[in-house]
Amino acid sequence: MEFEFRRVFGKYSVQCSMGHEIIGRWLNEEIGRDMEKISQVLSLIAQAENNLADVFNLPGTEISISIEAGEVTVQENVLLQQYEQDFEPDMDFYDCESSGMCGLEDFSTLIHQWQRFLTTGR
Repeated sequence: MEFEFRRVFGKYSVQCSMGHEIIGRWLNEEIGRDMEKISQVLSLIAQAENNLADVFNLPGTEISISIEAGEVTVQENVLLQQYEQDFEPDMDFYDCESSGMCGLEDFSTLIHQWQRFLTTGR
């Protein structure tokens, strides 16, 4: 997973590579510059690294994460709801922007670098 941090006119943001856009959105919208939330995510990562057999969840207002067996799933909460209606196959394209996965190691690197970027500006 590739990502780029930006600071424009005092506003911090991250943009993630194609297929991982939702991870960038989650970090921008749910975590942002809140160091307490960043610490909470880092604690969750540490727990997951030590207990690969368990499932760890961090619900967000619009986007939530789940860590299971060394994989991180980030998805919009609306996708967590069961729908009786089947969507057209063309809707799969939009789902790509609403959910994404990455390895726990990549996710950990992203969060640690985000924390460093916010505190040092690099």
